Order: sequence, then structure tokens, then C-alpha cells
Amino acid sequence: MKSFKIALAQFSPAIGNIDSNVQKMINLANDAKKQNADLVIFPELSMIGYPSEDLLLRPSLSKRTAQAFKQLSQVKDIVMVFGFVNLNDQGQRYNSAAVMKNGEILGIYNKQNLPNYGLFDEKRYFDTGNQYLVFEYLEHKFGVLICEDLWTASTVHQLALLNVDTVLVLNASPYEVGKPLHRIQTIQNLTQQLKLNVVYCNQVGGQDDIVFDGTSFVINAQGEMTYRAPSFQECLQVIDYDHEQKSYRSIEPAATLDTMAEIYQSLVMATRDYVQNSGFPGVLIGLSGGIDSALTLAIAVDALGADKVQALMMPYTYTAQISVEDASEQAKNLGVAFGIAEINPIVNSFMQTLYPFFGNSSTDTTEENLQARSRGTLLMGLSNKFGNLVLSTGNKSELAVGYCTLYGDMVGGFAVLKDIYKSIVFELAKYRNSISETPVIPERVITRPPSAELRPDQKDQDSLPAYDVLDAILYAYIEEDLSQDDIIAKGYDKATVERVIQLVDRNEYKRRQGAIGPRITSRAFGRERRYPIVNGWKPGI
Repeated sequence: MKSFKIALAQFSPAIGNIDSNVQKMINLANDAKKQNADLVIFPELSMIGYPSEDLLLRPSLSKRTAQAFKQLSQVKDIVMVFGFVNLNDQGQRYNSAAVMKNGEILGIYNKQNLPNYGLFDEKRYFDTGNQYLVFEYLEHKFGVLICEDLWTASTVHQLALLNVDTVLVLNASPYEVGKPLHRIQTIQNLTQQLKLNVVYCNQVGGQDDIVFDGTSFVINAQGEMTYRAPSFQECLQVIDYDHEQKSYRSIEPAATLDTMAEIYQSLVMATRDYVQNSGFPGVLIGLSGGIDSALTLAIAVDALGADKVQALMMPYTYTAQISVEDASEQAKNLGVAFGIAEINPIVNSFMQTLYPFFGNSSTDTTEENLQARSRGTLLMGLSNKFGNLVLSTGNKSELAVGYCTLYGDMVGGFAVLKDIYKSIVFELAKYRNSISETPVIPERVITRPPSAELRPDQKDQDSLPAYDVLDAILYAYIEEDLSQDDIIAKGYDKATVERVIQLVDRNEYKRRQGAIGPRITSRAFGRERRYPIVNGWKPGI
């Protein structure tokens, strides 16, 4: 058995842009070859990107794939293991991996375990493979698996029975809070049991609402992690296999991120990739002086640079002077373009126009929503004129209970905090300040009681339970899928639980019309939590 080198190419494919992805793969393979790598492994479906959804059904995919294989055949003297869509003459479509050297296909593996839960929908697109791929190279026996296959014990066990030395795993495993560490710990236990080396290469980058963290790794047959790639960034790393030790040599792992750092970096990467890959020149944010827009602004600047971010303050009669001061201070701290546009004339004009219809009816949330919608109209007007994407600033707690205004504060193309509960918003704001020499978010923004400032002396807690209570109830109902009675049994006030659940169920129509935003939990609003807008389900059991 010989020593050899494997390169892990953790990169961010452009969904659907096969030409661009293939060129990236060629460049990475050539870079790996310059570092004397014998093999290079890419993520799952690296040729087209994951998830490509109904692009997988396009009639020209087969022709484009064939052209891509011709391009990749230019790479010489290194084995490439990469992901592609395998379409056969019988009309079957597989999520596959190819092993190629000098233009020759050494083997093809079709994914056997197709996830069809949460945000995954692979059974819509792919047929199920039923054969294993094992190949020998440099006197070493390699097996190939794709993502979900690794989490299926029987599939991995079969490779052990085939006396495989190293399992090469191509992945497009989405990020959730704590998942990078969970993957490693799970595979460490598996490798110890089956005495297999695992080389795990994961996709990185933001794709619509999905975040891929990367965090590729190598674990040897003793369960020791010998390499961990950085999270939320592209990288190419060459790993040595020592035939005498029968193990992969250790490389200093990338720093482990604590929870707030992990979440914050995921939001920064997701925002950057969505804006840049969509072709927007920059972003526009309605800055209120509150914590949600303050955190969104900080994330946007970290993602894109201050020169690509514009902030607009739109005060009304009920806007406190300290809100204007805090918004102005933060914009100055971050170096972004900042403007103030009074909305009193706009709201008053709406009121005058609507007076013949409203008559002497009492004031209610209608008038509050006119303020929010005036602001939304201004933001969209500037977006239309200059092409910048509006970032909406609502958090998961507000979106869950409908504490937001359609066509008002919900306007925008990307909702950065959509999957972030309000209690976590506070923690992220503190974290962001902690990594700067001087705070970028004014301390008063973090410590002030939150307020929509749509009526005199308004506080969020006038309309909602305290956020620590609200978020706990929401987490139990949304993430844990507990019933109303189960949540009450945890010790929460019955009336409060009933009201919160009623608000969540009633406001599905709002969420369905809102912007997408990065998913960081197991039950984000969107792909994996699908409830009918109109339904007769009654909570209570």
C-alpha cells in the first residue's frame, strides 16, 4: 500500500450554471495537482449545484452534462470524484458520483438513499440506485457514497463488508444550528464501529433560503478527526495518507465557532451570496432605530461592504427622537449612506383620501399599518429607481404571530432574520458588538424595550407576551411540533398559549407572501413547514 494525497474541494457551485461550475472544478483540480494531490473530491451534484429543483427536469440537461464531461476530460494525472445528474436511455435520473482520470470513467455510483423530508424532495427528481462503487487506486480500496447514504447504517456497513479502506462522501448537507459538530460526532462513532476512514466533502454557500456551511472533514478508522475545514468559506485542502500508520495525517483544524458566531457567519454568507448571485448592485434597509434593523444593517455591511449598503430612516409623529439619533449613530459607525425621509405628509395624504370611506370610525391598527405601508412604498420606490435590493428586517417571532404589516415592514426581497427568534436577535447584536473595537450597534438599541412606534408610548409587550415566554412557546409549537395541551403542561399560562397558537395559525397567509430568508433551524417558515392557509384544524389535543 502506498502513501497518497487527497484534496477536498469545498466550494460553492452556481446553481444551474454548469459551465461555470465545471470551470471551477477544473481550476480546483489543477490547483490540487500542483500540490501533488492524487485525488480530488467535490461536493454532491457539484456539476449543477444543489438543490437545482426543476432545472433537473429541463430537456437539455443531458446534452449539457455530456458537454461538461468533455470539458472535465481535459484534466490530466489526477483522479476526480464529482457529482452529476446521471440520465440513462430508459429515462431514469440519478443523483450520481463519477470517478474520472484522464478523461476515462473509472466508475459511477448512483445514490441509494434519497431524503424526502424537511427541505429535501429528492424522490420527486431521482430514481434509487442499488449498486455500490468500490475502486482500487494506489493499492488503496475506496468506496463512494453520497450524503444521505452515510447516515444509513446498512449502506455504510455494506462497504465495511467489502473491505473498503476509505469512504469518499460527496455532500450537500444544509446548515442548522449545531449541525457541523453533530455530523462529526456521529461519524466518529460510526468509523470506530466499522473501522473505516471517512473523507467528507460538503458544499458551501447560500442558495435561496438554504445555507450550506461546508465544514468538510476527515475522520480515520479509530474515530479521530484529522482535519476539519472552515465553516462558511470556500477552501481547497490536501490531506496526506500515511501507509505505514494506515491513517490520514492530522492537520490543525479550523477554529470551532461558538453558537452565536456560527449563526452570525451563516447569515452574513447567506446575505452576500443571495445579493451577489442575484446580480443586485447593493441593498437598501429601512433603519428604525430598533434592534432588528440595526442587526440587519450590521450583517449587510459585513456581507457586502459599507459602499454597497444604504440606510433610510422614515420618522413619523410617534417616532422617538432617540430612535432617529440611534439610527444616525449606527449608520455613521458602519460608514453607510444614510438619509431621513419624513412620512407625515404621505400618511396625512392617505388619511385625507380615505376619510370619505373611513368617516368617523375609530382609530385602530389600520392607521398604524398606513405608516408601515408608507415606509414600504418609499423603500420600493428607491429600489426601483436604483436597483438595490430591499432587505426586510422582521424576525421569526414577529413573523410567527403576524406582528408585521403586509406591504409595509414586510416589503423586500430577502428577510435576513426570518428564522431568528427575537431573543436570539439580542444575543447576535451583543455578539456583533463584541467582535469590534468599538460597538457598531448603539448600546441603547439593545437595552431599550422594543417598540414598533406606530402609536403613542407603544411597546411590543403591550401586544405580545414577554419575548422569552413567547419564543419558548413558539419553539415548542413550531420546532418541537408539540400540541397546545402539551405546551400548557410544560407550565405555561393556558390563555397565553392558546392566544399564541391562534396567532401562528391565523397568520400563515402573511408568511406565505413574505420574502425568503436564510434557514438556520430545523423548522424554518418555508420549504419544511407547509400548512394550508385556509383550514378547519382546531388546536387543543
